[in-house]
Amino acid sequence: MAFEDDSFYVSEVLKGNVNAYTMLINKHKSMVYSICYKIVRKSEEAEELAQDTFLKAYEKLDKFRGEAKFSTWLYRIAYNAAISMTRKRRLEVHALDDSTIANYSESEAHQNLDLIDYEEQQQMLQLALNTLSDEDYTIIHLFYLKELSVSEISTITGLSEANVKVKLHRIRKKLYVQMQEEMVKNEAVAKKI
Repeated sequence: MAFEDDSFYVSEVLKGNVNAYTMLINKHKSMVYSICYKIVRKSEEAEELAQDTFLKAYEKLDKFRGEAKFSTWLYRIAYNAAISMTRKRRLEVHALDDSTIANYSESEAHQNLDLIDYEEQQQMLQLALNTLSDEDYTIIHLFYLKELSVSEISTITGLSEANVKVKLHRIRKKLYVQMQEEMVKNEAVAKKI
């Protein structure tokens, strides 16, 4: 199904054509759900948050100024709702402190990762991703998997572009450190066998 530009549907809804909002929902529901799910990591909660996001966006549509794309505005609503829910749950996340991260260089991690096969790298990457905070996980997901620009991530998260760049650098380094530590564990287990 071919969709019109979001601005067309927004103007139709604002003129009173409520059915046009269904088209916006259909166009963006998978991304809104994906953002919510990547943060809360529970399907039922992500579905509820996605519904709340579309309801809130509909109620506030007259306040949408069009300075950013509608999708960016909508994704920011989803992001904020999901972050709020995780704060309420107060999940404890295993975090690497800055001194641990500073002890590893990216080139060391790259060299060591080149020694293992792709499938094993993917398994280690998934384990490392699971240790990230919800915010870090979302930023890395939006940048690499959804291929959003730093500017779009900045708009969605409310962080400055410089802060997004710094966070991406630190997150990548955290992932390398986690993967490096996993390799050391695997080598120790292999030596015992």
